[in-house]
Amino acid sequence: QVQLVESGGGLVQAGGSLRLNCAASGRTFSSSAMGWFRRVPGKEREFVSATDWSGGNKIYADSVKGRFTISRDNAKNTVYLQMNSLKPEDTAVYYCAASRHSVLHYESPWYTYWGQGTQVTVSS
Repeated sequence: QVQLVESGGGLVQAGGSLRLNCAASGRTFSSSAMGWFRRVPGKEREFVSATDWSGGNKIYADSVKGRFTISRDNAKNTVYLQMNSLKPEDTAVYYCAASRHSVLHYESPWYTYWGQGTQVTVSS
C-alpha cells in the first residue's frame, strides 16, 4: 500500500514557477514508477509527466515539454514536478500517482495509487 500527499500548489502569475511535491509512504516507493496528472473541471484527467523507478527515464506531455521537469528522491520517498514558464492553461488540480510497475507509462490505468490533488492556478 502506498499513500501519496501532494503539496506546493498555489496561485502564480503567468510566466512564474511552482514546484509540486509528492510525499509517499510505503516501502515500495523506490521500485515504483511515478506520474503526475492534472484535471480541469469538466474535462478528463490529463497526463503531465512520469518517471521510472530510478528517475533515469522520464516522459512529458507535449503541452509541458521544455517547461516542466519531473524528478524523484528515493531516499526521501518524494517525487517533484518543477513547473516553469507557467501559462493560464496550466491551471488545474494536479495529482501524483504511483504504479505497481517499475517502468513508466502515460496512461492513468497504469497507476494504482493516487493523491488527493493540489490546486495550481495561473493568472494572466
